Amino acid sequence: MMKKESSAETGKIIKKRFIAGAVCPRCSEMDKIINYHKDGKNYRECVACGFKDEIRLQSAPIEVSTRVSQDVEKKVHEEPVKFIQPTSSRKK
Repeated sequence: MMKKESSAETGKIIKKRFIAGAVCPRCSEMDKIINYHKDGKNYRECVACGFKDEIRLQSAPIEVSTRVSQDVEKKVHEEPVKFIQPTSSRKK
């Protein structure tokens, strides 16, 4: 479900969306959190108790290079394959 609300300052419509399964950090109510984008920032708000804060999205951490995660180039010795044709003569 989506709520639309217009901002008085900018005149733009703000789309507010419920987040399924989200729990409010203040009142612990489930499915009462809405998410919206305003002035280049993401916010979440609880419709039950009025809790409101900014969501700061962080990028994924950089993986530490270890001997297991490193791409080690292995030298592969390649040899051409030789096909041997069987002889058709049979000895009796």
